[in-house]
Amino acid sequence: MPNAMPCPTGQPLDQPVERVEQPVERVEQPVERVEQPVERVEQPVERVEQPVERVEQPVERAGPRPPRRRLSLRRILCLLPLLVVGVWVVRHRSLIGSGARQTLTADPYWLLAAVATTGLGWVAVSFARQGTVLERLPAGRLFATQFAAGAANHLLPAGIGAGAVNIRFMTGCGLPPARSSAALALYVLAEAVTRMGLLLVLFLAFPEALRLGPLVPEPVSGMVVAGVVAGAGALVAGVALLRPVRRIVVTFVRTALADARSLHARPSRALALWGGSLAFPLLQAAGLVAVALALELPVRPAHVVLAYLAATAAAAVVPSPGGIGSVDAALVIALAAAGAPVDSATSAVLAYRFITVWLPLIPGALVLGGLVRSKIV
Repeated sequence: MPNAMPCPTGQPLDQPVERVEQPVERVEQPVERVEQPVERVEQPVERVEQPVERVEQPVERAGPRPPRRRLSLRRILCLLPLLVVGVWVVRHRSLIGSGARQTLTADPYWLLAAVATTGLGWVAVSFARQGTVLERLPAGRLFATQFAAGAANHLLPAGIGAGAVNIRFMTGCGLPPARSSAALALYVLAEAVTRMGLLLVLFLAFPEALRLGPLVPEPVSGMVVAGVVAGAGALVAGVALLRPVRRIVVTFVRTALADARSLHARPSRALALWGGSLAFPLLQAAGLVAVALALELPVRPAHVVLAYLAATAAAAVVPSPGGIGSVDAALVIALAAAGAPVDSATSAVLAYRFITVWLPLIPGALVLGGLVRSKIV
């Protein structure tokens, strides 16, 4: 074993070294936390509330006010026929009273027959109107329109009122205005042809039925014929010379001819058109025959029919609303020319016009107002 190296202090290293461990004293000084109280100075907020003066004005409650309803144009149009008819009835009350008194003294069964023929006349017109278009029109509305057109016909002369009602009805059914106007023209043409055809046939069958010499002087009849010829000539000259009018007429005639060719290609439409146009004047003349039989007028029924056709053809020269005045005078003259006494002819005409014109006038005006309100016409 090697010798131990001497320590610088002269002592050998193998002597134990004494470790003196002195305890470390940890002085923990308590930390004093000085909590100073925070003084919260709350200054009171003064809320100055100014009193609001509410001035309550007394409200006058006079009950619920009804809502104001404005009169629309359609509502005015609904009431217009009734107003016009009312004025018309008041102005012609003496004529209506005379016709009503004449009907009270007549045979009631023949008067009922006259009423029935008048109603069937509207059915015939409905068939004729259906025959002027290819499209199928609603039957109920079509008949109601023809019934209302009779009342509208008393507002404007020359059948303008009835034509306007029918054009609006067809336009409401989906037909263009040009085709509706062409259908109206075709109906007027068919009725004129059948009426004049019947008149010509009866004139040839009974050439001595009407004796107008004692009633209408020859100068008056000559003036009437000259006036008709002059009016027709002026109409043709106006159409030929005025280019805008000529263009409208040519377009209208082309549309009417095209529709007529299409209609006559279908036998059902052609039969409705010509059958209804033929039946309508015959039914109207049959109503006059029934009234003449009810009043025991000393005229043959065929002569009464001829008198009716001649009177209506002559009254068309002097158009008036509903034919009032012109048709009445022409019927009296025609019946007197057929051999009836003037007073008896006047009584028959008053009774006939009361049944065909004045009796359905107010109901027709009511139906017309309903159709306008329902936007059918």
